[in-house]
This record gives sequence, C-alpha cells and structure tokens, in this order.
Amino acid sequence: MQTEGRNAVFELLKSGATIEKILMEKDPQGSLNKIFAEARSRGVRVQFVDKRTLDSKSVTKKHQGCIAYSTDYKYSSLEDIISAAPQGDGFVILCDGVEDVHNLGSIIRVAECAGANGVIIPSNNSASVTEAVVRISAGAANHMKVAKVNSLNGAVDRLKEAGFWLYALEADGTSIYQADLKGNVALVVGGEDSGVKKLTRQKCDFTLSIPLRGKVNSLNASVALGIAAYEVVKTRL
Repeated sequence: MQTEGRNAVFELLKSGATIEKILMEKDPQGSLNKIFAEARSRGVRVQFVDKRTLDSKSVTKKHQGCIAYSTDYKYSSLEDIISAAPQGDGFVILCDGVEDVHNLGSIIRVAECAGANGVIIPSNNSASVTEAVVRISAGAANHMKVAKVNSLNGAVDRLKEAGFWLYALEADGTSIYQADLKGNVALVVGGEDSGVKKLTRQKCDFTLSIPLRGKVNSLNASVALGIAAYEVVKTRL
C-alpha cells in the first residue's frame, strides 16, 4: 500500500503499521524532519531521493516530499504464540536485531518447516514482515505466527514465566550437539553484525554454538538458525 503526504505518512507511522520504507526528498525541511525522526525511532528505513523520483512514483501528485510503502500483514501477539505452544513441548524463535529481509524471510521459512509455534521480532532495529519477506519465506509467513514486541527482553522474561528455556545462538557457547533441547525451547538468533545483544544473552539460560571447521568464522543468521532448529526437531522425532 502506498501512502503520500506529510500528515498521512506521519499518522501511518504512529499507527504502528508495518512500513517497508519511506521515500523522502533530500535535505528535508520542516515537518519532514519530524517524520524522519519518528521513522528512525521505529526502525523504519528512509531512502532519500530527488523530487523527480518522488514525482514519478506519486499517484496523487501531492506527495509533499514523502511517500510510504506499507504492508497489510497481520501480526500475532506474544500471548497468541505462547497459547499455541503444546504444554511442555513448545518451540519459539526470537530474532534479536535481524535487519536483513532475506534473513528474516529465511528464518520464518525455517521456523514453519521445523514446526515452531511462532517467531518473535522487536519493533525497533529489525526487519518487519513486508511483501518481500513473505516472498522470500516462500509463503511461510502466511502460515507462521509472528509477533512484533516493544521489548525483546520483556518477551524473554514472559517466555521464562511460561516455562520456556532460552538458548542464545552465539560463537563462544557450548556445542549445540551437547545440549539437551527437550521441553519448551526458545532459540534466540542475533543480528547479522552484532549477534545476540549483551543484555538479551545474559537473560538467556544457555549459550549454544555451532562448531565451525573451516576458515570462515561465522554462519549466516538464517543458516545457523536452520541447523539449531533441526537439533530441536531431532528431540521430538
């Protein structure tokens, strides 16, 4: 969906809608700066372009220097995901700052294939479920519960209250092949560059690693999650 005009775009931001990106004229002035600040606070990508580009993209021809692109994806709540988890056998995935849409789409696809009960993402500094993510997930996003939460650490605390064990996937933890992944499991996968944030990691019960035998010292986030997710699946066969 395309939204044009300063007031309309600002109200769209305040509504909490899933916004894929905002096109904004270079050197923003006046209320455009307010829109830019709001977009940054919500982790929405802003792309600066010249007026000619905005004119060519505009449907109304009244864009006032900004055009927003949003999706109609319907998120679940954290409680929806917890309720969907079978007693003593729940499986949830948390994304801590996964900003690349390809990684998020692949993670949702893995989650659906592995039978996870839901995926949890933060509202800020994270990719959202856009049309691109749905496409990259091969449609899995249409079958997987995804919750967008204001605080990922708050979600960690709530999952602990609900009886989940939290496992951070990081480079210097215990080998995942030595872990007991029975019971209610929540895997936390970090962002492409920063990994699982320090506070989130401290809140987790365990830190697990995937042994690396080659010269490259890390795996793509969605690949790492895929390996870990199927270690959970193995315990349930």
